[in-house]
Amino acid sequence: MWLCRACGQPWPCGRAKLALVSEYDGDQVSLCLYLARMLHDAIDDLHKLNPTTAGCAGDMFDRFLGWPTRRAPSSRTTEASAPQPEETEA
Repeated sequence: MWLCRACGQPWPCGRAKLALVSEYDGDQVSLCLYLARMLHDAIDDLHKLNPTTAGCAGDMFDRFLGWPTRRAPSSRTTEASAPQPEETEA
């Protein structure tokens, strides 16, 4: 079921996330590659347990890979997504 052995919460739980961040010590690419592998394994395992229920891919992605890739928007992104003033004819 991909639950934490220590606390019973869905893995990676808060404690596991802290341990993974510490273990990968700023190497976000390696952390994401590891989590992508775990996501793949979890999908395989969950599909074997219940092949008729696919589950929500977005939820699984967020659970495994969404948390280490979240970032505050950069000023470039903020400027690009800011509404532009409408042009008016004089």
